[in-house]
Amino acid sequence: MNFQLSEEQEMVRQTAREFAEKELRPGVAERDENGTFPREQVNMLGELGFMGMIVDEEWGGAGFDTVSYVAALEELSRVDPSTEIICSVNNSLVCYPLMKFGSDYVKENFLKKFATGEWLGAFCLTEPGSGSDAGAMKTRAVKDGDDWVLNGSKNFITNGETCDAYVMVCVTDPDAGHRGTSTFVVPKDTPGVIIGKHENKMGIRATDTVSLTLQDVRVPDANLVGKHGDGFKTMLTALDSGRLGVAAQGLGIAQGALDESVKYSQEREQFGKPIAAFQAIRNKIADMATRIEAARLLLRYAAWRKDAGLSFSQEAAMSKVYCSETATWAALEAVQIHGGYGYTKDYPVERMLRDAKITEIYEGTNEVQRIVIARNVYGER
Repeated sequence: MNFQLSEEQEMVRQTAREFAEKELRPGVAERDENGTFPREQVNMLGELGFMGMIVDEEWGGAGFDTVSYVAALEELSRVDPSTEIICSVNNSLVCYPLMKFGSDYVKENFLKKFATGEWLGAFCLTEPGSGSDAGAMKTRAVKDGDDWVLNGSKNFITNGETCDAYVMVCVTDPDAGHRGTSTFVVPKDTPGVIIGKHENKMGIRATDTVSLTLQDVRVPDANLVGKHGDGFKTMLTALDSGRLGVAAQGLGIAQGALDESVKYSQEREQFGKPIAAFQAIRNKIADMATRIEAARLLLRYAAWRKDAGLSFSQEAAMSKVYCSETATWAALEAVQIHGGYGYTKDYPVERMLRDAKITEIYEGTNEVQRIVIARNVYGER
């Protein structure tokens, strides 16, 4: 069993690390404070091929494996979790289901644009009355000739205003339950798409998160992703991949918190010596390093299973739970190590703690992930 990244995987990781240090770290605190979308940085990620990392080269992607993908996302999130999740959504929730289920028309006209970074995508599942209970979704798509007419609302949409198109899950047959949903690509400039409230968030403030209203939005049948009734299948496929991206985000936040804690503990002196000399601090650092490494191995194993063509739904859920809770815990420990300074915006661990919490909530709450894990353990379907 080989735990070492290959030469190509290490090159991808190192490229992401250098980009994060050079292009993301300057201005990351200001973007967070002002809620400024990192448009220039996202465009640069597109030029590097990072907006379509796991898309086949045939469709404009970089053709990297999933292990490379999560290693790169970790490095981005270590510095700037907002930019990481913008990249992750475009890769996992937009490009991946289009590559898996899209027709040649969808791939040629939409996937290529998303994968090259020409377009930015958003994924629309959550609704005001439908969060963890996706089966309570109300947004309808009704067939009208060669078109579908969409009506309803979505909320908590990452990239919702800055994107160019949405991957939208809708109810197409209310009497068919989970088999009565379908997925469409909806360009943002389609008449009837109304961008609503901007969420004033605790963390990942450099992302835009909005609500949407759909009023008689007309979409060609050619924009259907997969078959009619495949909406839940495409949704679950996207979310399994997306959970790896959120796990990588949590892992990166945790690693960033550890890095800042080591640095601060070596510089901060009390009682005539650096606080790194005190066993209480050293125990925290040791525990952080151990738990982070365990999280990294779990995530990379899940990514490896995906690359090997094995089922990875359980492992993605495990990774999402463990990495996200490690992020919140490690960031809280980092604030404690920094003492009063950790509670101020002068040090990045304050932002890391705010950024960490969302990783336990989106892409399926950790409570839902534990349901997924338990069902797999019990052999239930």
